[in-house]
Amino acid sequence: MMNTDCTEKISADDIAEKALSGEDIAQYFTNRGVMKPAVNLITVDIGSDMLSEIDNLAAEMNISRQAIIKVYLRQSLDQHYLAKKYK
Repeated sequence: MMNTDCTEKISADDIAEKALSGEDIAQYFTNRGVMKPAVNLITVDIGSDMLSEIDNLAAEMNISRQAIIKVYLRQSLDQHYLAKKYK
């Protein structure tokens, strides 16, 4: 049986890259825990009108408020980087 003890700390993204490049990643899976992506919690003050718009959109799309915020923030960042690229 293969030894699955792995002392190297590695992110889920790094493991995914190794898998995509064809490397054997079995050593990173021990079935002894859960691998969670790095998450930083933040607090953002949002006006009640904007929050109402976000809630309406979330209800319309049947997804959470948090998901709406993440999607639109990602789109905004992507737009920013694209605009910067073509300046």
